[in-house]
Amino acid sequence: MSRIGKKPVALVKGVTASVSGQTISVTGPKGVRSFTAGDDVTLTVEGEMIKVTPRGLSKRARSQWGMSRSMIQNLVTGVTTGFKKELEIQGVGYRAAMKGKDVQLQLGFSHEVVFEVPAGVTVAAPKQTELVVEGIDQQLVGQVAANIREWRKPEPYKGKGIRYKGEFIFRKEGKKK
Repeated sequence: MSRIGKKPVALVKGVTASVSGQTISVTGPKGVRSFTAGDDVTLTVEGEMIKVTPRGLSKRARSQWGMSRSMIQNLVTGVTTGFKKELEIQGVGYRAAMKGKDVQLQLGFSHEVVFEVPAGVTVAAPKQTELVVEGIDQQLVGQVAANIREWRKPEPYKGKGIRYKGEFIFRKEGKKK
């Protein structure tokens, strides 16, 4: 039995959901998101609750049950509050700035890196050493933050690079004479 799947997803005030077949679409103040569940689960909207039930007792049906419920909860969270990832840039001369909708990064290369922000995500640079990635799609927000971080991952000797806010980088001791 899925412990997560058993809980119904509560619809917050200002959020509506509609089911057509295996597709659920959630509308809220930040936008509209939809999710297509597999054939192993049944989706129903009952008042202010969305319920997910398995269609069988197979291992696949039980795993789809919990996953579908989590995806629907993420839809509701996305259209109400949205998702946010914060990045820190550390290193001498390392900085970020907004250039229109694109992010301009100086990361110690001989050239500037211009990162094109995809649709559905907003990136802001409140300081030269901070980036904030926001959007209603959790997967897209995380992927954009990971793509930006990929340009210069934090290295273990001096700690220079792009890291998530609050991320701990295990530091190594350098060479000894």
